[in-house]
Amino acid sequence: MRLSCKVAAALLGLGSLLLLYLLAGSSAAPPRPPPAPSATAPLARRQPRLGRSPPRRSPAGGKLASARKPGEHKHSKEPSSLPCMHLAVVACGDRLEETLIMLKSAVLFSNRRLCFHIFAEDSLKPEFEKKLKEWPSSYTKKFEYNIYPITFSVGNAQEWKKLFKPCAAQRLFLPVILKDVDSLLYVDTDVLFLRPIDDIWHILKEFNSTQLAAMAPEHEIPKIGWYSRFARHPYYGTTGVNSGVMLMNLTRIRNTQFKNSMIPSGLTWEEMLYPLYQKYKNYITWGDQDLLNIIFYFNPECLYVFPCQWNYRPDHCMYGSNCKGAEEEGVSILHGNRGVYHDDKQPTFKALYEVIRDFPFEDNLFQSLYYPLQSKFLDTVHTLCGRIPQVFLKQIEKTMKKVYENRVIVYLGANHRY
Repeated sequence: MRLSCKVAAALLGLGSLLLLYLLAGSSAAPPRPPPAPSATAPLARRQPRLGRSPPRRSPAGGKLASARKPGEHKHSKEPSSLPCMHLAVVACGDRLEETLIMLKSAVLFSNRRLCFHIFAEDSLKPEFEKKLKEWPSSYTKKFEYNIYPITFSVGNAQEWKKLFKPCAAQRLFLPVILKDVDSLLYVDTDVLFLRPIDDIWHILKEFNSTQLAAMAPEHEIPKIGWYSRFARHPYYGTTGVNSGVMLMNLTRIRNTQFKNSMIPSGLTWEEMLYPLYQKYKNYITWGDQDLLNIIFYFNPECLYVFPCQWNYRPDHCMYGSNCKGAEEEGVSILHGNRGVYHDDKQPTFKALYEVIRDFPFEDNLFQSLYYPLQSKFLDTVHTLCGRIPQVFLKQIEKTMKKVYENRVIVYLGANHRY
């Protein structure tokens, strides 16, 4: 009799666990995908788990550091208990929609809380406030934001405002304006995040004792790069750097004396900006990006260069694939410069922009974002960028799977308490 009771109790417990597992799976698992579109390579393929690499020496000292690639890390604390990650953007003219889609991509995939610093013309401020308040509370609780006017602390404001693109030079003044912010990620409005900002934020920990900013190369191949062929001013390295995605330790920037071509002694960041512009204004083409290249030409020890998948642009595929990091790991941050989100010259970039723009916040990520993206990519295979869809889809698929895994853990945890 006792044996029968024990068997019955064991079966009852097993049945309860099975029911809980089925409930969790039905609520969190992604729906069955439609047939995968055919291309030169599969659009979505599960990547094999890589083996653990041996430890390596840290560049900053003798301690052993993990051999993870930049951006790969493990979270040691709950995301909600960590300080927010600061993201800055400058929006003028007709850049309202682009900026909102960029912010949306950041919120969709990031884990830690975000602090947005939006620099915008006065006419755009009420529009930003209106649109951001329309987002569902499940997402607005993941960030806070401040909107700042366009201001330049030194030199002629009208000159700065018209340098290259409207208001783009504002990024040069972030260390001066955001005095209470230690570190910051600046991005152009035409950027889309295809994985959590947490991953690029972790690169700050990769800085050695002299590095205070990080950017990606302007090009991967010197002989077809713009700076190596046409620049009439000093620039960083062999191809220059692109400032559309720029990670900054603002505290170090504020405290550093920068070498320069104007005086023998060093200058602070703010002291250097306007004299540097006056000296080179007749020789620069890309405005503030050229000024940054000049600064880091004279101070190369201050710059950390991250791989091209963190600032992936049409140049990386329109003449043939030349970003090896993206081929191996997928695109992490997409930079749709040259207005490619709004014309038909690079339909692969436009497809990603439109799918994220049209995605309803509360919908299923796989059903309403990933599968429509696969379908749109079928119409891009006639282009060189469209022939490598796996490069664009690899990271976003991986990120979505993590989102679902986290939801399963939360669901099971909530049921376990009861």
